[in-house]
Amino acid sequence: MILASVVILIVGPGMLLQPYRRTAEYYRKRTKLLHPSDAGLQCEELTLKSAEGINLSCWLIKAPKAAKGTVLFLHGVSENKIVGIPIARLLHSAGYNVFLYDSRRHGDSEGKYCTYGFYEKHDVRTIINYLHNRPDIRLGKVGLFGSSMGAAVAIQVAGIDNRIAAIIAESGFATLRTVFDDYQRRIVKLPWHYLRNIVIRRSEQIAHFKASAVSPLASITNVHIPIFMMHGTADDLIDHAYSQMLYENTDEPKELWLIPNARHDNMAEIGGDEYKSRILDFFGRTLAP
Repeated sequence: MILASVVILIVGPGMLLQPYRRTAEYYRKRTKLLHPSDAGLQCEELTLKSAEGINLSCWLIKAPKAAKGTVLFLHGVSENKIVGIPIARLLHSAGYNVFLYDSRRHGDSEGKYCTYGFYEKHDVRTIINYLHNRPDIRLGKVGLFGSSMGAAVAIQVAGIDNRIAAIIAESGFATLRTVFDDYQRRIVKLPWHYLRNIVIRRSEQIAHFKASAVSPLASITNVHIPIFMMHGTADDLIDHAYSQMLYENTDEPKELWLIPNARHDNMAEIGGDEYKSRILDFFGRTLAP
């Protein structure tokens, strides 16, 4: 127990705060869509600074004519904006502006630590501020599409920013503490909560954040806009029970789709055409004028 505690104290904070950073080389072996141009999309590449001066790598894909609205794509842990290209293609073809970016400490963005929404929610607000100040863009209503950690961040920012009109939250978690418990049991096979507390307390000291504040479950009580939650029933990384929990604790209008036999990484594949049509239908009802 003592040895396990020492190892977890040393290794745990790094695993939590500095997840593996996937670059284009990682995706090159898995997809041909590495840049919006690979999907036939014209994009503007830009860099925005967070409130602390962290450079965020971004892609802005403008609608070909008057936009129906604007959707920001928020990726998951270790992922980057590349994973959002298929969604961007789908939404762009339907007439939306799409904004993709690498979250801090991910992809080509700077940042030393990932805090799962504690600081990241303010980065989303920085992006919305920037877009509102662009006179050449007709934004319309702003929606968020968040996947995994991105879903958790989307809910947290919607709880403090009333400029967001709708959210799709895919495979999200309820609280950082509970999902870290799940990861601890799966990776190190030790269920002891005191180990979780050791890692989180040390991580809070290193990254200067408060883990208990990373709670989509608490934030969602302040979310009063349409929200569509999706989750695979075979997800072995983030239990679909968390999306059910979030769904039960939010206001109408709300929707929940549990995709049978879908895992964390293949919801679009398993969902097929229905996956695409549900996304377009939701944003069509909540963003389009």
